[in-house]
Amino acid sequence: MTSSPASALPSSPAPAGGSTFTQRAGLWVAIAVLLLIAFMPALPGLPQAGQMMLAVLAFAVILWMTEALDYAVSAVVIGALMIVLLAISPVPGKEAAGAMMGTRAALPYALGGFSNSAVVLVAAACFIAAAMTATQLDKRIALQVLSYVPARANHVAMGAILVGFLLSFIVPSATARVACLMPIMLGFLSAFGAERRSKFAALVVITAAQTASVWNIGIKTAAAQNMVAIGFIEKQFGQTITWGEWFVAGAPYSLVLTIALYFVMTRMLRPEMDHIAGGREAIRRQLAELGPMTANQWKLLGITLVLLGFWATEGVLHDVDTTTSTIVAIALMLLPRLGVMGWKESQRGFPWGTVLLFAVGIAMGAALLKTEAAPWLARLIVDSLGLANATAFAIFMLLALFLIVIHLGFASATGLASTMIPIIISVLQAVQTPGINPIGMTMLLQFVVSIGFILPVNSPQGMLAYGTDTFDIKDYVRTGLVLTAVAIALLVVFALTYWPWMGYMTLPAR
Repeated sequence: MTSSPASALPSSPAPAGGSTFTQRAGLWVAIAVLLLIAFMPALPGLPQAGQMMLAVLAFAVILWMTEALDYAVSAVVIGALMIVLLAISPVPGKEAAGAMMGTRAALPYALGGFSNSAVVLVAAACFIAAAMTATQLDKRIALQVLSYVPARANHVAMGAILVGFLLSFIVPSATARVACLMPIMLGFLSAFGAERRSKFAALVVITAAQTASVWNIGIKTAAAQNMVAIGFIEKQFGQTITWGEWFVAGAPYSLVLTIALYFVMTRMLRPEMDHIAGGREAIRRQLAELGPMTANQWKLLGITLVLLGFWATEGVLHDVDTTTSTIVAIALMLLPRLGVMGWKESQRGFPWGTVLLFAVGIAMGAALLKTEAAPWLARLIVDSLGLANATAFAIFMLLALFLIVIHLGFASATGLASTMIPIIISVLQAVQTPGINPIGMTMLLQFVVSIGFILPVNSPQGMLAYGTDTFDIKDYVRTGLVLTAVAIALLVVFALTYWPWMGYMTLPAR
């Protein structure tokens, strides 16, 4: 199978005959809801600009839930709507004067996301993924690890988990990691004659996809949606969360969930055979076909390991932020002689649509905050759910369960984070719980955004796995439901123990 490994978002699937009924209906419903909210009587306590942004938010949510438009196209449309609707809105705070904002004043709202450092980091991460693909370093690392795995079915699943874990550190795209692994796993299955629709095939393919999702939680640079939360945190609080701080908070949770993943998958998808005759030899043959390490692979490995060192020691050994160190690494990768690829090579399959969606998503979230739409929604949520004086644990679990349920309707965690994190931040600022840590809680709830284990369409990596035609969707759903139940149970455990102890939920009393 072929896939753009640098891609972080899928294009909306459409059959040969055109868009599906759901997609066509989704577009018309989105337009109807947009017009209804934008031009309904003024909502009490909300500026007109905020009401316009609520209309854009509803439009975006429906588009992304129904995949009515390609993600890149939806980003352009959403940006255009923000400009037009805000341009015909009164200047915030000066509604009585009746002066309209105009397009010149509205334009920064739509383009503000492009100046966010997190967007630059996402673009840079796509370059790293492109370099890994161009040099085949990711494939070599995967094959090298699998070549040492004992030729037993459960051990192969363990090998898939280990490869996914290691690649999470150096390939900042879950889609790229799974796109790298799928051909290897299919070749592995073919080499020793395993049935394509066997339990063993389903075991290794689904495990590889779910591992990518699990480690999107523990590693800040593993997924674009994490950068969405970082961008909003920096914008709203003037602070950031370093790579190391994120890892300390999320990696223990991902580690325990990874162990649970192994047992869930190997118990629920018991393979037909135990010992795999010639399994290790099949992997080693694929590795031998790659030949010895090339100069470009050595250079890329060196640059990546140094970059990982800078990420991990930010705020401890130096003050160079993640975005800056990544940009410098990309510059080195592109330099003649010293680098590993040219500009034209880096652009093959480069997902500019992902970067565009990410920037517009950041801009939409920032506009929701700036026009008071997000705080208005937050007050509504706080009052409706009685969160004003709830405990930090109750607030966290209610919002976490809400995110897990709503994720069922999203094929993009980036889209989910773009729409929900600004509202989450406003809710955390609206509650009156003494000592609540809004930055830490936002980070923890961003972890929950990556919990999309139930349906293949809930993540690009799930759709890549489903595209291999190695399992029935019911196998993905039933294992995903159990994994989600375990993930929720672990949220409860960590929210009652580790995270409060570390001060992520409430600030220490002074």
